[in-house]
Amino acid sequence: MMKNKIGMRIPPHFGTKGLEYTVKWAKENGIGVLDLPYLDEDVQTILSDNGIEAGSIDGRGAVGGTALLSEDEEKRAQAVIALKNQFQEISTLGGKVIFMCLVPEDSLQPVSRSLEIWKQTFPEVVRLAEEHDLYIALEGWPGPAPLFPTLGATPEVLRYMFKEIPSNHFGINYDPSHLVRLGIDPLKFLEEFGSKVLYCHGKDTLLLQQEQYDSGHLPSVFGAKYDFSEGPWRYTIPGEGEVDWKKTAAKLEQLGYTGPVSIELEDHNYWGSLAKEQEGIKTAIDYLKTIFQEEKTGGIANVNH
Repeated sequence: MMKNKIGMRIPPHFGTKGLEYTVKWAKENGIGVLDLPYLDEDVQTILSDNGIEAGSIDGRGAVGGTALLSEDEEKRAQAVIALKNQFQEISTLGGKVIFMCLVPEDSLQPVSRSLEIWKQTFPEVVRLAEEHDLYIALEGWPGPAPLFPTLGATPEVLRYMFKEIPSNHFGINYDPSHLVRLGIDPLKFLEEFGSKVLYCHGKDTLLLQQEQYDSGHLPSVFGAKYDFSEGPWRYTIPGEGEVDWKKTAAKLEQLGYTGPVSIELEDHNYWGSLAKEQEGIKTAIDYLKTIFQEEKTGGIANVNH
């Protein structure tokens, strides 16, 4: 059976309670890895004191609205410098995976234009990751309507990006929830891009039949009925959506993925209070442990590819 630690990103109500509270709760409830907005010595000490590993760490200025894709050359240069400084600190503290979601500052900037800018900016970012033995994992959230401008949300764009920069230090945060909502087969995706998977999110998507009839694959004109939804679908915790997690686990095992499966809580049914967030994460933990048997040793990144 596949053996992976269960991790989590920090939901907002946990965030207001502070890191020490979150880390202790995580430890008590079977979480072995915590994804972080940043990593410094104080954070590392809290994690180490409680036997929790640092998971993915958000790239400074590279998670939504990033200046890395700005038309302003000076802004781009400053964004690279910020990442360079962050990479140095993270590397010193033993971090491995940098989480990035490359949404341009201007959400109406076409993907084709963002790729032109990316080709100028990103080779240096990847070179810095290589230099510091870090791994950049792209998140495939498509971004906001109407253009859904995030780089790396679809196979055709990822194919292009990995051809341009074929480094082993540049890969994917595998989150099947985004693939399901886009109509992309998450298992076929693993067949093509499995060697690029550096991290994995435990999140799912439920397709809403009536809402799909009402608006097709387009966002609802009159607004979604649920949080974390655009109308015809909604994000859920693992096991309450469309993803076949048993087949996913088997495929990840075949690929040699040894990193965690990290719960990203974005679910209408488990939202709005600390108690709801705790319920949602506990339910997700219980489900994922039936699929991914918790590993007691092993690294964070799938760095053998």
